[in-house]
Amino acid sequence: MEMKKVITGAAALSGLVALGQTANADEVIVKAGDTVSELALKYNTTIDAIQQANKLQDVNLIFVGQRLEVGSNVLADASQAAQQPAQPAQPAQAAPQAQTQVQEAQPAQQQTQQVQTTAPQTPSNDAEASAKAWIANVESGGSYTAQNGRYYGKYQLTNSYLGGDYSPENQERVADNYVANRYGSWQAAKSFWLANGWY
Repeated sequence: MEMKKVITGAAALSGLVALGQTANADEVIVKAGDTVSELALKYNTTIDAIQQANKLQDVNLIFVGQRLEVGSNVLADASQAAQQPAQPAQPAQAAPQAQTQVQEAQPAQQQTQQVQTTAPQTPSNDAEASAKAWIANVESGGSYTAQNGRYYGKYQLTNSYLGGDYSPENQERVADNYVANRYGSWQAAKSFWLANGWY
């Protein structure tokens, strides 16, 4: 059922019922597709009057389920409707809680992608590079061929870690993975070494 007559009094207003939309004589509940301009036309008021009565910061942003005052206070400004044409507005959007959940979920996905796509081969900054170089120096003097019992190479890793591949590229890659998994960073590995004499 659509309102076809202009509501001009409190008595008529108190009987206002718009099918599935009116919460009481002074309020409507926003449905999907509603706009402030359509509500202003439907209830014989103005966009500005609805905006002021509901303290809307943006008349183009209303949400499904939101209660908007369109009753006696707003209808008092109906005389301005003829002077101000209704401006097109965007349809009502989904509730902000759902948007927030989507926005919060995205950073977690991005973090996962960053972890998967960022290879731990190169230290991310000077402090990391310095800590890595320090460990290489105290472990082997920076030599890829240094041996000490079962420990081999620049970072003194065991064959079980290196898998029989003693190339400099593999030593760098394995050392970065080892430190990332065990300590999280070369700086943390250096701190551990300083406290314990090994890493």
